[in-house]
Amino acid sequence: MAKKAGVAPSTVSRVIADNPRISLETKKRVRKAMKDLGGYHPNFNARNLAVRSSQAIGVIMPSSADKALQNPFFPEVLRGIGAYAHKTEYSLYVSTGGNEEEVFEEVKRMVNGNRVDGIILLYSRIADPVQQFLIEKGFPFVIVGKPQEQENEITYVDNDNVKASKELTNHLIDLGHEHIAFIGGAPELTVTIDRLNGYKTAIKEANLELPAEYFAHAEFLKSGGRDAVEQLFALDIPPTGLVVADDLMSFGGVISTLEELGLSCPEDVSITSFNNLYLSEITTPPLTTVDIQIYMLGFQSARCLIERTKNKEEPVKRIIVPYEIQYRQSTKELDGKNR
Repeated sequence: MAKKAGVAPSTVSRVIADNPRISLETKKRVRKAMKDLGGYHPNFNARNLAVRSSQAIGVIMPSSADKALQNPFFPEVLRGIGAYAHKTEYSLYVSTGGNEEEVFEEVKRMVNGNRVDGIILLYSRIADPVQQFLIEKGFPFVIVGKPQEQENEITYVDNDNVKASKELTNHLIDLGHEHIAFIGGAPELTVTIDRLNGYKTAIKEANLELPAEYFAHAEFLKSGGRDAVEQLFALDIPPTGLVVADDLMSFGGVISTLEELGLSCPEDVSITSFNNLYLSEITTPPLTTVDIQIYMLGFQSARCLIERTKNKEEPVKRIIVPYEIQYRQSTKELDGKNR
């Protein structure tokens, strides 16, 4: 192969290892020789031993894989991660721990066993032992979400969730709603904290009441909104508008429970949400929701991590993926009699 490409055998090895010092022209010539010879496939195990790389990245779910994958957010973000990994010939190692302790143990096995070159965390929470372990080890990792601590020392990919939630809440305020509640995920998750803060800011700037009873928390699952809705609509003054932190909670638990209570959306309650999952446009009614570009969150997180694994001097980055609110039929102007 070296003879056909007109280069030294060591150059072929460097091209296979994707050495950045080899010129693009030389890489093209060697790869053409591989193609012309037909049937050539590099031995990745041998290459990885030579360059001290597993040529794999770990992806850590916030809970057990089967539970997390009930939410379409995770398959879509994995699709984005996988697209960039495939492009750069990296493999994915997805965590399958059943609880936080099992996830932590699996991360330690990944790192200490040199199974992966870097890790993507698909969540960010307060006082996360996984995150602290990776920092102490000096191991490359990227967060999809915003770190709660040491933000300036960690590469992360996120949306401006505070701004998005404020804009979503203002949409309900502009429609005449004065009693607006928030249904979020687990309170220790950064995404919940940011979306709650955006909601609170909009309510306060509009000089509306902000009772503590209007904050409810549930899991980001289809069943997650049920208890929250029952709690909110048992109040003396129930909300007429909802800001829900995840589409799956909206069209799974929230809307179905409202129907059981004899309420309809948007006639009785206007609903806004996040993520713009594929079902949000075809559910009844179609959801007003924030398109956070889930695929791009995954793609950019993989790009940042793989760049870091190839160059240890790669600076810390903060990538903010733009969002867009999709206005649909789950919200309507409030009638004067219902205010």
